[in-house]
Amino acid sequence: MKVTRPGTPLSPKTITAYLSRIRQYLAWLDVADLDGNPLTDPSVRDWASRDYRAYLLTVAKRSPATVNAHLTAVDDLNRCLGVGPATAKRTTLPQLAPRALDPRAQTRFVREAERAPARDGAIAYTGYYAGLRIAELAALDVDDVHLSARKGALIVRYGKGGRYREVLVHSRLRAALEAWMAQRAAADGEVALFVNARGRRLTTRGIYDILVSLADAAGIREDFTPHTLRHTLGTNMRRQGQDIVVIAETLGHSVETARRYALPTEDERRAAIEGLPVDE
Repeated sequence: MKVTRPGTPLSPKTITAYLSRIRQYLAWLDVADLDGNPLTDPSVRDWASRDYRAYLLTVAKRSPATVNAHLTAVDDLNRCLGVGPATAKRTTLPQLAPRALDPRAQTRFVREAERAPARDGAIAYTGYYAGLRIAELAALDVDDVHLSARKGALIVRYGKGGRYREVLVHSRLRAALEAWMAQRAAADGEVALFVNARGRRLTTRGIYDILVSLADAAGIREDFTPHTLRHTLGTNMRRQGQDIVVIAETLGHSVETARRYALPTEDERRAAIEGLPVDE
């Protein structure tokens, strides 16, 4: 079975976990008491997914997040088999802000970006200071970069849902973009901002590998994806007291989606508990 996803490439670790979830589901099917074959019959498929959800929660004692991840893998398996995703509701998760880099990890990542070649540093800063999705990074053209001596903006023409937006450029990102554009060597007719060694547009896989390599060099290995940078920007803006509407417009979100950044992070919840007074 070929594991693919549009947009962000899947890491080897993610693919391994995904296939493991499918194998566990198939092993459960071997012993489950089902009237029919859920891999061919949509009506049986729905009951199987609901029973499997109950099994994961009550017998296997899996967390809600893990149960939802298993159901997503099962849905993709069903799509590949032509029976479509099941109508099994996901388990409600605790309401937390999206996972972002903590301040020390951010400092290490920015320092690695400073040491990186001009192109890689500009890519890292665009993710960190502008919050572009990886597909949006790959789609940027030179003409989408508008810089002046003191200001700048990026024109995102291929955002999620085809939304157009303008993202203002941080001074540090402006300097990184200027440094890259001064040495950018593209093939004839290539309009892409970020190009590979052959002068052609970098793919999403190429950008993914660059960002993950920088994170790895910064000692950020657990649960990092390029999307983490996007969540980090939203979290930083929220902590600075920025309006939800401003965050939504910067990230290309709906206002409702951007409200997630007003939720507490896991670290903030932990700090609140550990900060309670102790009766000595």
